[in-house]
Amino acid sequence: MKKRILALALSAAMALSLAACSGGGDASGSGSGSDSGSGSNSGETKKVGLSMPTQSLERWNRDGSYLDEQFKSAGYETIITYSDNDTNRQVSDIQNMIAEGVDLLVVAAIDGEALNTVMNEAGEAGIPVIAYDRLIMNDNVSYYVSFDNYTVGTLQGQYIVDALDLENAAGPFNIELTAGDPADNNAGYFFQGAMDVLQPYMDSGKLNVVSGQTDFDAVATDKWDTSTALGVAQAIESDYTGSNQPIITGQDGDEANLKNIVDGKQSMTVYKAVANEAVVTLDLGKAILNGETVDGSLIENAGWEFDCSYDTESYSTSEGHNCPSFLLVPDVVTKDNMVEKLVDTGYYTQDADGYLHPAA
Repeated sequence: MKKRILALALSAAMALSLAACSGGGDASGSGSGSDSGSGSNSGETKKVGLSMPTQSLERWNRDGSYLDEQFKSAGYETIITYSDNDTNRQVSDIQNMIAEGVDLLVVAAIDGEALNTVMNEAGEAGIPVIAYDRLIMNDNVSYYVSFDNYTVGTLQGQYIVDALDLENAAGPFNIELTAGDPADNNAGYFFQGAMDVLQPYMDSGKLNVVSGQTDFDAVATDKWDTSTALGVAQAIESDYTGSNQPIITGQDGDEANLKNIVDGKQSMTVYKAVANEAVVTLDLGKAILNGETVDGSLIENAGWEFDCSYDTESYSTSEGHNCPSFLLVPDVVTKDNMVEKLVDTGYYTQDADGYLHPAA
């Protein structure tokens, strides 16, 4: 009998265990960025509102911290809120920022389709909006900054293809899928990217989805629930009766998931250097507040030390209305390359046991 391997493609914004393995980084070494200062031609201090989804996931604590640090260091006044994954609270938080006269909003939406009213209010007030990491489905969004979400999924799918040698192996191999939050516009891109890579092998019978659940809605995880995420690895450890080591993929690189990679409980994570995402957001915000024309030349002029592309076609806030986007490039991290990718770059430190911890 052929040896079967259970492969979990967690096409979510979390680290395998379905956790939002959040990436991190040393903001001071992320890129050159623009000159510091208020960013205002008149010299007056501008105020920036930063609305993050929650503090319950490591990922968003780090994003919020990096953004707040970047904008403050550049001379801006900031207001930062975390909305505890409560959409109504996020609406209220943003409305309060508008009332306080912010000059720019940076919003990581809990639900990309639930902020229409407050986005319209921002538009009426003439406040530009950067959709951060998650696209907001409203035409008042000025720009979108994120990682290439579709590529995140393809990297997970391709890892499974390579690890199982699906081009040559006879199979079949058992697989189960786990996806992200239906309210997060990114989750569908993650899932589709993975499925586009894996679907041919499912069709040929080399990959067998034992549960039969292959639709996004059937395997989605509300609010990127971390307990569900880490529970995947725990369930395999306690309940799996196979003799082989399952392949588990994920994304974001939360500390708990990186520990699982060191311990051999998770195979890989698609890492997103959110410190770099904050650098892009800062330079974009400066250009907007200075009244500059924003296009692909921002990338060349900023001189960032990381890859980023300017995209005006892939993301739409409504039918026929494309949102100009700055998309960073994610990276695959495994036990074999995690020191090179995460420690040597200054994003994490490594203790004597080999475990990684976010750099202070």
